[in-house]
Amino acid sequence: MSTPSPAPAKKIAIFIVAYNAVSTLAQVLDRIPAEVWDKVAEVFVFDDSSPDDTHLVGLGYKALQRKAKLTVLRHEQNKGYGGNQIAGYQYAIDKGYDIVALLHGDGQYAPEALPQLLEPLENGEADAVFGSRMLTRGGALQGGMPMYKYLGNTILTSFENALLGMGLSEFHSGYRLYSVPALARLPFDKNTWDFHFDTQIIIQMQAAGMRIVERAIPTYYGDEICHVNGMKYAKDVVKSVLEFRLHELGLVRRPEYEIDAPAYTVKLSSLSSHNQLLRMVGPPRSVLDVGCGRGEFAALLEERGHRVTGVDFRPPAVMPQEFIEADLSQGLPLDAQRTFDVVVLGDVLEHMADPEGLLRQAREHVAPGGKLIVSLPNAVHWSVRAQVARGKFEYTNRGILDRGHLRFFTQQTAERLFEVCGLQTVEHRVTPIPWERVIPGGLGGMLGRNIEQVDYLLGRLRPGLFAYQHVFELRLA
Repeated sequence: MSTPSPAPAKKIAIFIVAYNAVSTLAQVLDRIPAEVWDKVAEVFVFDDSSPDDTHLVGLGYKALQRKAKLTVLRHEQNKGYGGNQIAGYQYAIDKGYDIVALLHGDGQYAPEALPQLLEPLENGEADAVFGSRMLTRGGALQGGMPMYKYLGNTILTSFENALLGMGLSEFHSGYRLYSVPALARLPFDKNTWDFHFDTQIIIQMQAAGMRIVERAIPTYYGDEICHVNGMKYAKDVVKSVLEFRLHELGLVRRPEYEIDAPAYTVKLSSLSSHNQLLRMVGPPRSVLDVGCGRGEFAALLEERGHRVTGVDFRPPAVMPQEFIEADLSQGLPLDAQRTFDVVVLGDVLEHMADPEGLLRQAREHVAPGGKLIVSLPNAVHWSVRAQVARGKFEYTNRGILDRGHLRFFTQQTAERLFEVCGLQTVEHRVTPIPWERVIPGGLGGMLGRNIEQVDYLLGRLRPGLFAYQHVFELRLA
């Protein structure tokens, strides 16, 4: 039996961001362990148009130490901390590296830790490795981190973990190593040039489902000059996290967070469209779930004793009792005589070029005494009105202006469609914004529930303005 060939060694680069690092850059380069110098393909320094002689120090070090692997580049114009990283990561992608390790030219992060930080990436166990000063209890303060920075780091990290559903010990270390193929999947070039670039790239990795590993590193605070305005940085971090949550909800569009078209998942709140649909279906019966998506809603129906047939253009992740693969734009491929007690079209009609045609077909498969249940986004929700008032109408990854939506409905236009199709509205319900996706339980379940309840009551009072979705129970006229 032949022995399998070992995996080829990863091509590793070290990227040093430098600004006014004339007194520290040579020391940082000296402190890179010899074993790391031996294994890396390149160490490249990007001097961010420093007004001092940082660039010349780098070139002098290369000549005196005869470091053929060292490349020293200088931006003609200052790009800022984030802009410098954007340039460096694009450089690593263009050069075809597998791993890029970020060091700071001011010496705040220990190059001696590189061997242990590289391990998870070399072994294929992570998409990013972050050096954390907060993993070792008390280590940050013992290493000289000022108390105000320690408290600010802790508070911001707790906030970010809560809203992003993560469990990092620290969001604000600049000691980071990345899989270059993972970086190539992220729109990091759309991130800020400011210091909260580091927060945005974590958000992007979380949105893409990437693996982040933390390793403890020593904390060092010396005489380096901190160029970060703490209050502005904290404000920018909070703003970035909230913008991401609103983008995920479809209330705003942020190009930096358009990672991949996300799959719709079941919303669990008691006032969500999915829970209201479940209640409207009623006691166990036969259900046709048109546009069953991932199959999660069908699974909830089956848990309650319903017999479910799902229809969609590809097999769901959670397979229902019966599944029919079909392109709904071409109609329902069911025997003309086949009927169901309940036909559900949850967030489907707005994706159809001919919603009337699909609804008429669905009507023909409702058993005597049965019903149709339809949910539709409210095209005149206040968030859409506010966008139009600002002269914008931007599609998003999900929500009311989901880029897959071909038709838009208000309560009145939906009811006219039902009337044309020979259907009568028996019950009309509204849903609030799915606040569970804006305010995760980790930040405070009670806060989210209270906001959701107020939003729901406003939707009941003024559905045209505040209803996020309309949910209708229909019967044959």
